[in-house]
Amino acid sequence: MDFKFPDVTLLITHYNRSASLERLLLAFDHLSCSFGNIIVSDDASQASHLDKINALKNRFHFQLVSAGINKGLGHNLNQGQDAVRTEYTLYVQEDFIPLREFPEKLLFSLECLKTMDDLDMVRFYAYRKYPYLEPLANGFSRMMFGPFKRGYEKFYYYSDHPHLRRSSFFEKFGRYKEGVKSDVTEYRMMLSFLRHKGKALFYDDFKSLFDQHNPDDEPSTVKRSYLSRSDRWLIRNIRHLFRHVKFNYNYFKP
Repeated sequence: MDFKFPDVTLLITHYNRSASLERLLLAFDHLSCSFGNIIVSDDASQASHLDKINALKNRFHFQLVSAGINKGLGHNLNQGQDAVRTEYTLYVQEDFIPLREFPEKLLFSLECLKTMDDLDMVRFYAYRKYPYLEPLANGFSRMMFGPFKRGYEKFYYYSDHPHLRRSSFFEKFGRYKEGVKSDVTEYRMMLSFLRHKGKALFYDDFKSLFDQHNPDDEPSTVKRSYLSRSDRWLIRNIRHLFRHVKFNYNYFKP
């Protein structure tokens, strides 16, 4: 079965991982997924990767937008989204691979955005389940945020992981913060999404629609500190307390 999405642009951010980009594009081809446009937003990759991208461009017929110098994830997201001309944007970073069930779920997600005026995005992947969900249909749930709900993981509402959104996203939530680390860019957009009362759906089986793949030859370009990754009891609990205080403070005191 062919899955055609003429009113959706597939937006892919890329930096120095052209083999991963090829893997992603091939996966969509194998799933018989086609889009109104495909945009690859590149953040000044090395020449060897740009050569590969230009070869891929002839095979997969995508639009390439490039930065003259490396400006970080925020700028890469902004320049890519600025090039979108369709009503909806499917955002996927180059290290993800869509799985067999994804096209059918994308069809349902698109219908939700078209029929639910208050809905801003649909999330397809996460590292952990969002803590407050209200079942909707077809494996999706409404994400329920409340500033006084228990715990700090309620703030993990927006994510840069694969999602479908309205291409008018910037009009409501503003542009991505540039000139800062990628984690800060995502954090700032998360707070903006919450402050502007964004609404989203979450796929309950959140590891079944995409696989994240970081092979040894093209590892993740995001480097995190030991304190942010350690699972030692004391460090983990200090980290949780710090995030609880920080997230609440930043939300109520922008």
